[in-house]
Amino acid sequence: MIDDVLTSVAEGVASVTLNRPAKKNSITRSMYTALADALDAAEADADVRAVVLQGDESVFCAGNDIGDFVGRPQAGPDDPGFRFLRTIARFPKPLVAGVCGPAVGVGATMLLHCDLVYAGEGATLVFPFVDLGLVPEAGSSLLLPQAVGHQRAAAALMLGEPVPAAAALGAGLVNRVLPDTEVLGYARAQAGRLAAKPAAALVETKRLLRSGTQAALLDRIEDEGAVFTRLLGEPAAQAALRAFLARSDA
Repeated sequence: MIDDVLTSVAEGVASVTLNRPAKKNSITRSMYTALADALDAAEADADVRAVVLQGDESVFCAGNDIGDFVGRPQAGPDDPGFRFLRTIARFPKPLVAGVCGPAVGVGATMLLHCDLVYAGEGATLVFPFVDLGLVPEAGSSLLLPQAVGHQRAAAALMLGEPVPAAAALGAGLVNRVLPDTEVLGYARAQAGRLAAKPAAALVETKRLLRSGTQAALLDRIEDEGAVFTRLLGEPAAQAALRAFLARSDA
């Protein structure tokens, strides 16, 4: 449902809110379309100078809706999920994230594309791809080791070790850790600070920050996507996903 993603614009800031709390803000294909549409609209709107991505005070995003994956291994380059990943990777305006509670799978990897990330004390980043018989996505196999080094990236991506907020701060994955009740307001205030600055200077600064890695990042997203799609159709991934669903329904 479109209400699973809420959008609003005020004072130069577009807020994009994951709004599926009963399912821990897990993302469906229709939600990926809504997210990509929201970013495209924010890019096209000259009045929007910054964007905030957020969930609520209990959960940011539990990752993909696993029910979308089981028995549907036909995901390809035109899949809404891959469209969203390419859109967020190319997005030219400042992106600010407010993260409370779990940020799992794509809920964690999308944060690597944000310029500023503010986390609650209870936030945890989890990259469970290997345990599901899959590979990382969103260019995280490139971005995460660049950010934290190979060994810490391997612990997160290969072992699936959770990264609590304090560790994420120490590794440079988030800018600040705050009480959960303060995160969303603080992220919005920081986006407001960005929106008050000269727009062209912000966009050009972001472009320059990413200019050395942008082409490689988009190539990596495509490479990861091809492997992800292939593995998704294999027995190991299908069994892991069905086991996950069985635990969730128990």
